[in-house]
Amino acid sequence: MGPVLAGVLQLLALTAALALVYKPLGTYMAKVYSSDKHLRVEKWIYKGIGADPDTEMRWPAYLRGVLAFSVAGVLFLYALQRLQGALPGSLGFASIDPDQAFNTAVSFVTNTNWQSYYGEQAMGHVVQTAGLAVQNFVSAAVGIAVAVALVRGFARSRTGELGNFWADLVRGVVRILVPLAAVAAVVLVACGAIQNFSGIHEVGQFMGGTQEWNGGAVASQEAIKELGTNGGGYFNANSSHPFENPTPFSNLFEIFLILLIPFSISRTFGLMVGSVKQGYAILATMATIWLGFVALMMWTEFSHHGPAFQAAGGAYEGKEVRFGVGASSIFAVSTTLTSTGAVDSFHSSFTGLGGGITMLGMMLGEIAPGGVGSGLYGMLIMAIIAVFIAGLMVGRTPEYLGKKIGSREIKLAACYILITPALVLVFTAFAMALPTPANSMTNSGAHGFSEILYAYTSGANNNGSAFAGLNADTQWFNTTIGLAMLLGRFLPMVFVLALAGSLAGQKPVPATAGTLRTDKPLYTGLLVGTIIIITGLTYFPALALGPLAEGLA
Repeated sequence: MGPVLAGVLQLLALTAALALVYKPLGTYMAKVYSSDKHLRVEKWIYKGIGADPDTEMRWPAYLRGVLAFSVAGVLFLYALQRLQGALPGSLGFASIDPDQAFNTAVSFVTNTNWQSYYGEQAMGHVVQTAGLAVQNFVSAAVGIAVAVALVRGFARSRTGELGNFWADLVRGVVRILVPLAAVAAVVLVACGAIQNFSGIHEVGQFMGGTQEWNGGAVASQEAIKELGTNGGGYFNANSSHPFENPTPFSNLFEIFLILLIPFSISRTFGLMVGSVKQGYAILATMATIWLGFVALMMWTEFSHHGPAFQAAGGAYEGKEVRFGVGASSIFAVSTTLTSTGAVDSFHSSFTGLGGGITMLGMMLGEIAPGGVGSGLYGMLIMAIIAVFIAGLMVGRTPEYLGKKIGSREIKLAACYILITPALVLVFTAFAMALPTPANSMTNSGAHGFSEILYAYTSGANNNGSAFAGLNADTQWFNTTIGLAMLLGRFLPMVFVLALAGSLAGQKPVPATAGTLRTDKPLYTGLLVGTIIIITGLTYFPALALGPLAEGLA
């Protein structure tokens, strides 16, 4: 079987598996967030944190809950890292330096999982399990909660109430993420991923000599890192490491976990707003972009010019030989079109155009299908922009799901789509202009610029993957990427929740003959075009200086 055919068959198998779980999982999540009953374990949690899960919140109260919980998470994880040297199970590792502890705490709380450290050489068992793994669960649940609040904004009328943040958070963890992650961890252990709390061992190498390796609760963390679109690797090699990703089947299974909730939540949206067709329209948009990017990535990685690539049958540099070019292409696209920093290959070693595709996937806002929760609310913001553009073309007040899109709604949507590009481009400009951060590049020219552009694109979009070759473990990058992650996560949430409150307070507008049907293929095409054009106009000059210049050279 040729490598191209193998890649296509894996893509078909992955698509079929996602199609099989789409309806049952999407329906189940809709029931979870629509139920008025609480499980016994949930009641214990509410009592422990002093929250009343039946109290409805308006958007400012909901936002305060999101921010308060996230600030507490940053402080706890920062303290845990600073105290690591005195904790049991530290494996002899020292406490983490202040700037790196800040960067890592922010990274995991914001669902970014950017890592400027070597996991197997820096973090002990307590920090990995009680700190990083816990944040993988709760940061994903926060994203789903904000998305559900926006969906309620469309579904409700004449009220500013969006539900209860604490109830949404706890249900996301207890009823969705923990059960799915437990099953996924068992599958990964069966595939060969390790799960233990062993110390450091000295092992022999194939070519002679020895190397030190430590064990860890890898399979359980791998499961939630992919399922929650988090991405932080237990080991520096991330999902190319055989302890994390042992076989081609486990590789495909991890891609499945990454895409599972982001695709299925579109059905949850359709059910909660009372129109399954609306969910299918969002799904079609996500799937069109994802499949298009996978096809482009396979084309550029299999067919790139150059005698070395042609002799090898593809761009194999930086790819794990167990998986090959096809599976690595699917993995790279799936992680950068979601907020997942996991990698099974080095994106810096992709062809110039291939590296550009990974960057462009993040620049779209990671909405196809996007991160857990964040992909849905990002796509709904784009849906609002698309109906606004359609309204401008026909001279009609735009409407979406029975809600008028007025000046307030458009301003909030515009702020949402502008904040992330502003963070990426401003921080990149400063890093290139100042001598200290520029010295961290191991490559000059277009590729060196791409390394820095990728870093801030990854941070501000809460992705977490990186181009190899950039030394990001400096005070400048730890601090500025940390700020980009914080602002890129929580400022958009402010606009999303404010928009949700505005929509929930509106009176429904009945559909008429002139109403744009947003559940038809015509609208799906308009939405895809809107996403590509807005991103292209925003980022094309920066892409032209980096991956496009390198790919066309």
